[in-house]
Amino acid sequence: MTPAMGRYRAIMTETDREYISNAGDVEKNKRHQSISRVRKRINEELPHDIDVLEEHHPELLEELRDVVCEGRADD
Repeated sequence: MTPAMGRYRAIMTETDREYISNAGDVEKNKRHQSISRVRKRINEELPHDIDVLEEHHPELLEELRDVVCEGRADD
């Protein structure tokens, strides 16, 4: 199984990760577009997700906060 198969994305797609990390020969424009997409997800989509979790599943919101604020889940 490849890393992308059977996995869900968080804020970045595999392509976003590749472009933002400058893996391979990435055009500057593609990198900029990926950065813009991720920024939009952080600023526009994530707040809505947080609101839903806060109201309907606060334990899951706490897990998210733990990962974002304190480190990675696999540490």
